[in-house]
Amino acid sequence: MNNQINRDVIIALDFPTGEAALAFLSNFKDSARKPYVKVGMELFYSEGPAIIEKIKALDHKIFLDLKLHDIPNTVEKAMTSLAKLDVDMCNVHAAGTVEMMAAAIAGLEAGTLPGKSRPLLIAVTQLTSTSEERMKSELFIAKSLEDTVKGYAENAKIARLDGVVCSPLEAGLIHETCGEEFLTITPGVRFEDAAMDDQVRVTTPARAKVLGSNFIVVGRPITKAENPVAAYERCLKEFI
Repeated sequence: MNNQINRDVIIALDFPTGEAALAFLSNFKDSARKPYVKVGMELFYSEGPAIIEKIKALDHKIFLDLKLHDIPNTVEKAMTSLAKLDVDMCNVHAAGTVEMMAAAIAGLEAGTLPGKSRPLLIAVTQLTSTSEERMKSELFIAKSLEDTVKGYAENAKIARLDGVVCSPLEAGLIHETCGEEFLTITPGVRFEDAAMDDQVRVTTPARAKVLGSNFIVVGRPITKAENPVAAYERCLKEFI
């Protein structure tokens, strides 16, 4: 277990191009605290590894959110490659099995550059856009959403992962089940006065803190704000 336990706000850089992402980050060029950021599929597949290097050069920590899910051997090799990018966090789908998650850890350890720390590895339990009704009717999972998330988290801990992605509403359950040192990274966070957009299981930064989230991932409430720096600082004030 990689015990880098803390609390932070991660800004989701859900932009279609590197140019747009870097233009957004320019808002923080004079900030004493450079935000932790998430690079997801849209941006990474558009720009490739070069965007990681550019963002790291601006002194931002990076959560590379690619949600790997494949046979164990493929995931292990992919993680060995991703480790060389020197990101701070990456993830897989917990539904890929304990064997796959263990292979992911092995790949990260093999690929981590000399003198560097292994990136945190977390597992996605259920996406925050997935309701229990959809999970049962479309994913054919008979157990309750709570039991499914709990079981996936337990599997992730068995595989030596550092934590899971879950709804803030499930963070307390995860810590109760897997321990306080087991990290909870929670998207689906909105300000009290913001729209829910396409999220289903959501809460506010202040409530996420009370519920036990270690990291909150916030996208549109900051990236679409008239003043992104002020919105980010509001998140920090409510959550840290």
